[in-house]
Amino acid sequence: MNTLTWLLPAALGLLLLWMSWRYASLRRKLDAYTRTVRRAAGSEKPALELPTDTPGLEPLSNTVHSLAAAYTVQLSQLEAERARLAAILEQLTDGILIADANGLLRMANPAAEKLFGGAPLTGRSVAITLRHHQLVETWRKCQNSGEPQSETVELPATRKYLQLIALPDQNTGGVILMIQDLTHQRRLETVRRDFISNISHELRTPLASLKALAETLQDGALDDPPVARRFLARIQTEVDALTQMASELLELSRIESGQVPLELRRVSPEKLLHSTAERMKVQAERAGVSLQVECPPGLPEVRADAPRLEQVLVNLIHNGIKFSRASGEVRLSARLEGDFICCAVADTGAGIDPDDLPRIFERFYKADRARTKSGGTGLGLSIARHLVEAHGGKIWVESEPERGSVFYFTIPLA
Repeated sequence: MNTLTWLLPAALGLLLLWMSWRYASLRRKLDAYTRTVRRAAGSEKPALELPTDTPGLEPLSNTVHSLAAAYTVQLSQLEAERARLAAILEQLTDGILIADANGLLRMANPAAEKLFGGAPLTGRSVAITLRHHQLVETWRKCQNSGEPQSETVELPATRKYLQLIALPDQNTGGVILMIQDLTHQRRLETVRRDFISNISHELRTPLASLKALAETLQDGALDDPPVARRFLARIQTEVDALTQMASELLELSRIESGQVPLELRRVSPEKLLHSTAERMKVQAERAGVSLQVECPPGLPEVRADAPRLEQVLVNLIHNGIKFSRASGEVRLSARLEGDFICCAVADTGAGIDPDDLPRIFERFYKADRARTKSGGTGLGLSIARHLVEAHGGKIWVESEPERGSVFYFTIPLA
């Protein structure tokens, strides 16, 4: 009995000591494992850094390792989705801005940065970035109402047309802004409207004249032979003008659609300029305008369709003569520029207003000076542009009002 009384407290003491040691040991392992998990939480691949063989903690280690592995898989998928989204946003031509609930930009794609100055936009406020009260108000309406909003405005400083579409971001309470640059579309609409207006104007004048002449003949002028012949001559002039317009429209349409094949051969720029000047010499003398050719000898040949290039030069020389005053001058020149020959037709005429320069090569487009001074279909420069581009060159003009114009075009070397 005495022995049992002595052994029981001793056994209990040993058990308590073992349990204390076991607890301390597990606590040290658990603390070490906790530190390992915390370090792994800051790693890009936590599942690869977590031990699975911690003595005494194998079930917990395995469970945490499985969770970390699943987290790593999900993280990889999210990173892949994020990379795809970033690639899509970078390739979009429309600007994309993502703003948080406080109105600060958290993301901006390159198109948006280009629209608003080219500087990084992340971290800036929406109001400072947009800089237009209508655009800012559209963003605020979307932010406050939680409903999509849209607005189209013209920026006076850059003369750009922008459309803003604001969509609420239900997850963050912010707003997703999509900005579309409609400047090119608006310009095309303007060109289309002007084309219809111009062709209507060009057709209305000769048709009204023909109608008036026909009615005059019907009202009795037909019985007066001298008057009838004069009226018939005017009718023929108007019909010739309409025929020329239809012919040039058809030719322009064929050139634009690629139905006019070019017969490319080696052509001497010097011979081309001199032959064209000789062809237009009589017209220049009639108008009292001097026609000069300045072309250095020995220029390399170009590969071109000589009759078509001569057509380009004739159109440019004709305009130079038409809009130059008597005793004025039209000068033809050519020079070597890299792999191209650059031809120039300069005149001392009235010049072209800066507002008209960007559209001078459009079909039927005429500056006000051209409309008041003489007729013409307004198709010559458009035909010239398409013929030059068909040769692989480009055409442009430099001009100032009252100081004349210089038309340039380039043709590749043979």
